[in-house]
Parts: sequence; C-alpha cells; structure tokens
Amino acid sequence: MAKKYDPNAYADLLVEYLPGVIRTEEENEKALAIVLHLMKKGERGRSPEESRLLELLATLIEDFEGKTYPMGKSNPAVALRELMREHGLKQADMLDIFSSQGTVSQVLNGKREISKAQARKLSTRFHLPVDVFI
Repeated sequence: MAKKYDPNAYADLLVEYLPGVIRTEEENEKALAIVLHLMKKGERGRSPEESRLLELLATLIEDFEGKTYPMGKSNPAVALRELMREHGLKQADMLDIFSSQGTVSQVLNGKREISKAQARKLSTRFHLPVDVFI
C-alpha cells in the first residue's frame, strides 16, 4: 500500500531544510547535496513528503542553473542516454515508457523522436521538466 502524503510532515521538512529561491553558488551546492541525499534513498525509500521536497528543490536548482548557466537547446536522446547511464538503466528498464526495445533503441539513436506522452512519463520518472525530452 502506498504511503499517504502528510502535510504536517512536509511542513516539518520545509522547516528543517528551509528551501527558497537559490541566489548563490553556495545555496545551489547546499540544495544539490540535499537532492543527492534524497535521490540515494530511491523512489521506494523516500516518503511522499521527501519526494515532494525533492521535486521542489529540483525546480529551484533548475531555475538557478538555467539563469546562471544558459545553454542552447538540448538533444532529448542525449539527455535520455545520460540519465539512463547515471541511473544504471538498460533499454529493458525503459519498456514501461516505450512500447518495445526497438523503439527505445530508435529513440536513443536519434532515429525516432520522443512522443509527448513518453516525455511526460520520462519527466515524472526522472523528476525533470518535460521539455528536456522534447
């Protein structure tokens, strides 16, 4: 049975970590350290409140880094390959998002674009904005 979200527990996490708009490298490094700690717990090891905090911090970090280190348009296939490498995932691990290993292979090789529905699923899985995959 899935754990139920508890707003009071989330409030306690917010008080403990005091997340806010990131304005300096030091604040960004602190947020990244918290994200790393939460990511190491894995999806099953995190409480719903910790997952929500992780999502908030990822949004704050993305905002800071997007403004501080602007980059050109990313390549969704390259981003997906790198995320799979970082998370130790194989093509077979992506079958819940893509219909077949052939489709996964085509996407990773840039021969097929990621659909909007697949991009939404990838966004949820990796806790990243959907536009990373489009």
